[in-house]
Amino acid sequence: MRRLFKKIASFFSVDMAIDLGTANSLVYIKDRGIVINEPSVVAINNKTGQILAIGEEAKKMVGRTPSYITATRPLVGGVISDFEVAEQMLRYFIEKSASLSKRRFAYLPRVIIGIPCGVTEVERKAVRDAAKNAGARTVFLIEEPLASAIGARLPIQEAGGNFVVDVGGGTTEVAVISLGGIVSFRSLRIAGNRLNEDIIQFAQKEYKLNIGERTAEAIKIAIGSALPAKEKKEMAMRGRNIITGLPEEVIVFSDDIQRALEKSVKLIVSAVKSTIEETPPELLADIMTNGIYLSGGGSLLKGFDVLITRETKIPCRIVEDPLTSVVRGAGAALENIESLSEVLAKSQEEESVPS
Repeated sequence: MRRLFKKIASFFSVDMAIDLGTANSLVYIKDRGIVINEPSVVAINNKTGQILAIGEEAKKMVGRTPSYITATRPLVGGVISDFEVAEQMLRYFIEKSASLSKRRFAYLPRVIIGIPCGVTEVERKAVRDAAKNAGARTVFLIEEPLASAIGARLPIQEAGGNFVVDVGGGTTEVAVISLGGIVSFRSLRIAGNRLNEDIIQFAQKEYKLNIGERTAEAIKIAIGSALPAKEKKEMAMRGRNIITGLPEEVIVFSDDIQRALEKSVKLIVSAVKSTIEETPPELLADIMTNGIYLSGGGSLLKGFDVLITRETKIPCRIVEDPLTSVVRGAGAALENIESLSEVLAKSQEEESVPS
């Protein structure tokens, strides 16, 4: 009876993989591909506790809401910081994905969720519980560097070294992978959001200018660099003068932004070097041949791959479509759940039903 129930549930289920990121969340549906790519932001009415918007609509409200409405991110550093809000956000993504599926009926889905390497068992449980409460039938967890390596089509199940650096919004995951497991790793709470913070602090210190997160991110994307640029670029930076309280516009240059980001970038490179030092010599020989693979949105910072190559003496390349590598890898694990079962951690057995 239990086996029959599982078969029926599997037939009606809309299985999905979720990259639950600090900055953005992506959802992959089995046999459909990526159907959702939205910011991990939730807008809440503090007077009533009501959730007003989630995802793209909520991000539009960041920095533009009255005092009683808060646009918040329920994940900090890649882990859940507000359980109830994260649960509501997951429910929104699961229900929206189910509605986008081709199936007329959608039973409680099996869900694979990417998590950082360095999370504690308590933080793992928080992700599992939030997904279960949001409507998932069964929850699997996959560490983000493994998912990213699968998404980059690296031969992670073979006896060879694969080096992945996943620079996300909240965390940077540095890992050496072999035989379907992580041999050595570093997990830093320094990534894309910290780089935005560096630009915000630079504006306050150098120009006495308060700027928002969206402005900082736009500057990072447009003229940010991990290395001094050969061609000097400039951009208008608008905000509120701290002293006068009035709006002001100043011109910032790419060299200034590069110096503002330098400390955080060096910490990421240092983590890469430390991971190399801990790697067994045989795997290191493979990595010297295969190179280092950069993924995640932060890997798109200009010159990042060149800097890592220069500092480590190992070729470094950015994977194809780095922004979606984790969810594509988790989706591939979803499509091949039996052959890749060793890289997944299941939360618990599916609920038994009376016979």
